[in-house]
Amino acid sequence: MSTDLVAVIGFVALFALMLLRVPVGMAMGLVGVVGYSYVVGVWPALKLVGQTSLRTVSDYTFGVIPMFMLMGAIVTVSGVSRELFKAANSMIGHMRGGLGAATVLACGGFAAISGSSVATAATFSNVAYPEMRRFKYPESFSTGVIAAGGTLGAMLPPSTVLAVYAILTEQDIGKLFMAGIIPGLLAMAMYVLTIAIIVRVRPDWLPRGEQKPWRERFADLKSVWAPLALFIFVIGGLYGGFFTPTEAGGVGATGAFLLGIARRRLDRAKIREALLSATRTAAAVFTVLIGALLFGYFLTVTQTPQKITDFLVHLGIGRYGVLVVLMLMYLALGCLMDAMAMIILTVPIVFPVITHLGFDPIWFGIVIVMTVELGLITPPVGMNVFVIKSVVDRVSFATIFRGVAPFVLTDIIRLAIIIAFPVLAMWLPSRM
Repeated sequence: MSTDLVAVIGFVALFALMLLRVPVGMAMGLVGVVGYSYVVGVWPALKLVGQTSLRTVSDYTFGVIPMFMLMGAIVTVSGVSRELFKAANSMIGHMRGGLGAATVLACGGFAAISGSSVATAATFSNVAYPEMRRFKYPESFSTGVIAAGGTLGAMLPPSTVLAVYAILTEQDIGKLFMAGIIPGLLAMAMYVLTIAIIVRVRPDWLPRGEQKPWRERFADLKSVWAPLALFIFVIGGLYGGFFTPTEAGGVGATGAFLLGIARRRLDRAKIREALLSATRTAAAVFTVLIGALLFGYFLTVTQTPQKITDFLVHLGIGRYGVLVVLMLMYLALGCLMDAMAMIILTVPIVFPVITHLGFDPIWFGIVIVMTVELGLITPPVGMNVFVIKSVVDRVSFATIFRGVAPFVLTDIIRLAIIIAFPVLAMWLPSRM
């Protein structure tokens, strides 16, 4: 049997296992080991399992993932999300549509210290949704803006998805984190602009919130000093070269813990909850990583990346034509898979294509994560939509997808802007 046919059978088996609801990491690992053993031999494949697993969980570079996850978990149980939303709501909530804009800003602030899209969407489903419904905001808009705001966790540092991409492609994690800042801020600005356009088109659809006196506004604004100081310290230290990414994660987790203790926001139960949450999430990510690495070895021995690169390069549609084809592929996969699985499964295949065509790998990391963000809010899977549905079960999927539709269009426009103007992603990394 030719290696091409073995590779095709491997992909078919992988998607079949995923359709049977086998966890993505387990499915990739199983197909990778079986395929590698068929091509190379059983004993080398078994040795590969042990070596890959041990190297992954003990590699210093991979330590950035659990550290930033622990930082995010501590921040989550400390109640920072409510403080951020309260401060944003105090400043602009009295404006028509202001609660939606406040939700976007609070999601961005929370994403900048949690690094998780799913956690951001789940948290603000509990924090922002009840407040918007109290002021008679439509259910579709209320859930849609939370789903869109949640995607900021995939872009703003410390993004777990960007960290995994950096590890898989052997890129500088710090530069990728810096590259995500301006596109992340652009996303927040464009979401707020989208809300402003909705208000202009349908002025009576989004009501006003409660207007507070300036004394209360400044008091609420002062309460966000802790997460702001933590973000500036960690990302500033990373940008200035004082910390490696792994050290930044450790400093961030320690800082979040000390701030939580000092502000009396952490007790024994919450610390335990944060540790368990971070451990579970990190274990899930490492399982997928190990499975992806094993599947990657299988792809290597069948020379699949090289053959796909050769095929795409010789299509005769130019480098940007190939890029469009890859983006369309990611949009299609985003309707079927979650963000992390999509990145881990496809990056080892498409990355050689990108480097061969001369695209900057840091810039492409931002483009690919932005495309993955779309998968978090587009049907039929839309992971953020499912998370919101699990929290607000009385709202239908159709209602949430209808509310998020304007923000999907906004994301497509933003993706086109980043592709047309790569400097938006590359300026900060070039200054490091």
